[in-house]
Amino acid sequence: MLALLDPASALATVTGPGEDKPLNLPTNTAKSIGAAGGSGGSLMRTFLGLAVVVAVIYGLYWLLKQVKRGREERSMGHGLHTEATVPLGPNRALHLVRAGRELVLVGVAEQGVVPIRTYTEEEALALGLTQPDQPAGSPRTGGSDPQTPLVALQGRMRELLEGVRERTVRG
Repeated sequence: MLALLDPASALATVTGPGEDKPLNLPTNTAKSIGAAGGSGGSLMRTFLGLAVVVAVIYGLYWLLKQVKRGREERSMGHGLHTEATVPLGPNRALHLVRAGRELVLVGVAEQGVVPIRTYTEEEALALGLTQPDQPAGSPRTGGSDPQTPLVALQGRMRELLEGVRERTVRG
């Protein structure tokens, strides 16, 4: 009846045979020494695994870099490159692109690329957009002259930009 009314106190006082006896567990010092010595091998395996992972990552990096370089060489042409660029604002610019023996002035914006005008080499040279090729042995002169080709190019591009603005901006 007491166990039904207060089961916690009824079970707490009951002890079985031999529960008061202390345990005498054997201590084996050889096992504890072997366990401590085994951690060095585990540490060595961890560093070896880390070295293998780093080597694999570096190998993949090198391989991807070689693949990218091969694709860039195939996509790059010899007759097409940018001669000059004038930024007009955020995500807008004018580029003078050499395509073989012609120079193409293109406008670049977020919406796309628009060709504005095409020049022959003679026209570009007469307008000051490019400079004549110097002989291979002659030294290059600095920009001490205020009318260097770059300044002339920027002035010409500003004129072209103003012409485009006059034609496209609504008043």
